[in-house]
Amino acid sequence: MDLFDSLKFKIIRRNIQVAFPEATDARILGAASRLKAEELIEPILIGNLAEIEKAASARGIALSNFTIIDPDHFDRWDEMVEAFVDRRKGKVSKEDAEKILKDENYFGTMLTYMGITDGMVSGAIHSTGDTVRPALQIIKTKPGVSRTSGAFLMVRGRDQEKYLFSDCAINVNPNAQELAEIAVESAKTAELFDIEPKVAMMSFSTKGSAKAPEVEKVAEATKIAQELAPDFLIDGELQFDAAYIPGVAQLKAPDSKVAGQATVFVFPELQSGNIGYKIAQRFGGFEAIGPILQGLNKPISDLSRGSNEEDVYKLSIITAAQSLMN
Repeated sequence: MDLFDSLKFKIIRRNIQVAFPEATDARILGAASRLKAEELIEPILIGNLAEIEKAASARGIALSNFTIIDPDHFDRWDEMVEAFVDRRKGKVSKEDAEKILKDENYFGTMLTYMGITDGMVSGAIHSTGDTVRPALQIIKTKPGVSRTSGAFLMVRGRDQEKYLFSDCAINVNPNAQELAEIAVESAKTAELFDIEPKVAMMSFSTKGSAKAPEVEKVAEATKIAQELAPDFLIDGELQFDAAYIPGVAQLKAPDSKVAGQATVFVFPELQSGNIGYKIAQRFGGFEAIGPILQGLNKPISDLSRGSNEEDVYKLSIITAAQSLMN
């Protein structure tokens, strides 16, 4: 079964509600219309009714069966403000909360926090910070996870060759504990896509072939990750060729159960992760789907501002599938 056919099978007709705070954007409206027509999710459009209707009309999209929530006329506004003040634990006043929640990303995130929606997709016209900041303040990370991280699903060819690359979007230079947590969450994300997680902790060294603080960090992170999730296959430190090519693995890490057959690649810091996924995308012909935010209590997804309607459609499906994991 095709990757997205498999995800669709998991979510179809389950009435999973996903908030879209950028509901006047043509890409969002086009994807939401497809998702609703196919009964994959129930889109919740956020914004001014007249503005959304105008944008939908320009796309030839009828909104008669859509749920639209205007923050200025939300019947649970007082409840939301109170919940936000409580969640921020005294860091904001009621007056501040009323101003902050007029921001569509904060409003959409609160809908998810309150259980009105199951997740949120944003980022088509907002920066990553604008999308992730409310998620970290309101949804927050799962117990045992100190930071969220961003993974990319890498897919190539008719045979659906697929891998997971992480963290390629969020953490500039995670320490060993944080890197271990990213590895464990990445293994869980891989399972969502029916990828058997064999997690390689990336480095410029394989099993002590080089000595440097950067190598020591990855080696330590590997040990922590193995202790956190002993049921997952996690190994490192490994160079990319040792992780990916069986012949090289036999030479460099013959006793490893991951080397030569890795499916999840955890990069030591953001710079190498971001470069790595883009090389695979541009040189290797992989489709890069993401970033998929990991480690949150409920799924909040961040689109690229350069995304197209198909990207919105696919990431929304992923978001809905993630909601079933929580």
